[in-house]
Amino acid sequence: MTRAWRKGTAWVLLAMLCGCGEKPASQPERRRVSVQTVQASEFAPRVEVTGDVQARVQTQLSFRVGGKIIQRMVDVGDRVSPRQVLARLDPKDLQTNVDSAVAAAAAEQARVSQASAAFDRQAKLLPKGYTSRSEYDSAQAALRSSQSALAAARAQLANAREQLGYTDLVAEAAGVITARQAEVGQVVQATQPMFSLARDGERDAVFNVYEALFVQPAGDAPITVRLLEDPSVTVQGKVREVTPTVSAQTGTLQVKVALAALPPRMHLGSVVSGSLTAPSKPAVELPWSALTKDMHDPAVWLLKDDKVSLHKVTVGRYLTAKVVITDGLASGDRVVIAGGQLLHPDMQVEVAEEAGQ
Repeated sequence: MTRAWRKGTAWVLLAMLCGCGEKPASQPERRRVSVQTVQASEFAPRVEVTGDVQARVQTQLSFRVGGKIIQRMVDVGDRVSPRQVLARLDPKDLQTNVDSAVAAAAAEQARVSQASAAFDRQAKLLPKGYTSRSEYDSAQAALRSSQSALAAARAQLANAREQLGYTDLVAEAAGVITARQAEVGQVVQATQPMFSLARDGERDAVFNVYEALFVQPAGDAPITVRLLEDPSVTVQGKVREVTPTVSAQTGTLQVKVALAALPPRMHLGSVVSGSLTAPSKPAVELPWSALTKDMHDPAVWLLKDDKVSLHKVTVGRYLTAKVVITDGLASGDRVVIAGGQLLHPDMQVEVAEEAGQ
């Protein structure tokens, strides 16, 4: 065996040993995910809202004449009775008007007396031919004119006395003062609000509900209204009124619930809560882990033919452990609910667990 032959044999053995150490190329490992096959169902959430108890009829009380406030007899929270005086204006100016009207009426009365005497004389002289018909007619016209002026003066006097009576602001009905808009010494104009009066009688629970969350109970379904500080205190009610427009200041709709007789611990101004039910509509409930984001919009990963794709959705409600998808999914769609953190479009995955909704 020659040296060259031995050297060639060594190279062949070395090549064989190197070949035995090589491993075949392995396939890339697929990411394992959990999948849920969704089924749309009717979703009718209940919205808990808070509000307060208000009077069915609330009146803004104001003076019918202008002037300076010299006295205020009530404050916020005071209970008032019908015809009770709440505040008083300085009557000096209006009393002067009454005095002037009295003087004007007296002057017109004197003119009537004078015109009446002149007419009586003309009436006696005319049959005897001691006066003309034209003078008689003139006396008669002067009497009628003075009588009309007297009637106008008396009307002015009555109006002045009535205006003087308006210096007292009185309650139109029994109730509770809920607001005060003026103070003693302030000069107010006629019809400027002075007090807000919550009249005794029927009570409403008033809730301000955002339009996006607004739900209207079906028909006359009763609503249970609870005292916020003690939920065991309840009263039944029905929706009486819903404002047709959204408030520009708060962006909410106002819902008024007519209440039955209030329990002892629930009174005017009490903070209450109530539940309103939304009209049902098709929706899909998914766990929070299924939700991701496509740029700035919510999205989920859909699985089809072992490949995932990002799909935008509309979230209707965020619940404690779930989200309610109102648009973007259909029954039968397979959604990745776990393991979607590092996915990318068209990525092949392996289903580790699959569940129906």
